[in-house]
Amino acid sequence: MERKVQQEVTGFRTQDGAGVSLVRVLGPDTISEYDPILMLDSFDSLNPEDYTKGFPLHPHRGIETISYVYRGKMTHRDSLGNQDTIGDGEVQWMTAGSGIIHEERLPASDRLLGVQLWLNLPAKDKMVSPEYNSIKNAEIQEITLENGKLRLLAGEFKEYKGYQSMYLPLNYYDIHLEPEASITIDTKEDRSIMLFTLLGEAIVAGEQIKEKTAVKLTYGNEVKIQASDKFAQVLFVSSKMLDEPVAWGGPIVMNTKEELNQAFSDLDQGIFLKEEIDY
Repeated sequence: MERKVQQEVTGFRTQDGAGVSLVRVLGPDTISEYDPILMLDSFDSLNPEDYTKGFPLHPHRGIETISYVYRGKMTHRDSLGNQDTIGDGEVQWMTAGSGIIHEERLPASDRLLGVQLWLNLPAKDKMVSPEYNSIKNAEIQEITLENGKLRLLAGEFKEYKGYQSMYLPLNYYDIHLEPEASITIDTKEDRSIMLFTLLGEAIVAGEQIKEKTAVKLTYGNEVKIQASDKFAQVLFVSSKMLDEPVAWGGPIVMNTKEELNQAFSDLDQGIFLKEEIDY
């Protein structure tokens, strides 16, 4: 059965961090529909003044942040002592778990183009040890399609395997389609699947989808994605719906109001970080 478009959300321009201009697509109003994806921010700018102020040190708990920088660079530094830079097609995957403090700097480049996702952690894993991983280009397979390509950022595609998510099954593809080219992707019927048009418009299950738009798909075992008369770059994200309560406060996402209050109390008391080193 072919998956259809269940819901569309087109992003809006806003600012976050120290004044980073971005397109916010998913957030607190879309939790139930896009579960387990909590947030989706898209970056697309030719002007370094839009983003070089970056995201100064800030806390997270209860989520994973997955940053895909297709063009440009992002430098990460955190309370575990990690410091790393990705760029031009690479991924940063941070598990906040029980608590982490980090910063993200965005150096000037010809173009900044990418996406950050917030992936919810299951209730049983909210307080796992924090961790940072990067997925560099050498680890990302590029699979040739007819009139396009698929970059396997995480998970599996057919017989190919990429970086494996530790807490939720996650297939993450960056699909490039030349004008009017198409791809049909086989899917597990019970998976929650979202698409995002990073560049250009796409036709999904026969419906025209504008650029910078997320679509949630109905259940089924395949989806057809087609470019319009121009090039399209579409992100495909497949995971497992948690169907758990969400208590969200700024950079912290827990399951109950009590857990959320405890997290902010920990911050106030200086005991937020359960694992840390000097940095």
